[in-house]
Amino acid sequence: MNYPSIIFWSIFVLPLIAVLFWLMRQDKRKGITGIIILAILLIVCIVYMKMTKQFNY
Repeated sequence: MNYPSIIFWSIFVLPLIAVLFWLMRQDKRKGITGIIILAILLIVCIVYMKMTKQFNY
C-alpha cells in the first residue's frame, strides 16, 4: 500500500467505520442489522477495489 492510500484509510475510512459501528450499536432494535449491512458493504468495497487492481498490497 502506498502512502496516500494509508493516509486515506487511517484518516477517513477507519474513523468512519468506527463511528458508524458505534451509532448502530446505540440502536437496540435494529443495531445488528446495520452492523451486518456495514460489514457486507465493507467487504464488497474491498473486493471491488481488489478486482479493479486499485488496491495493491
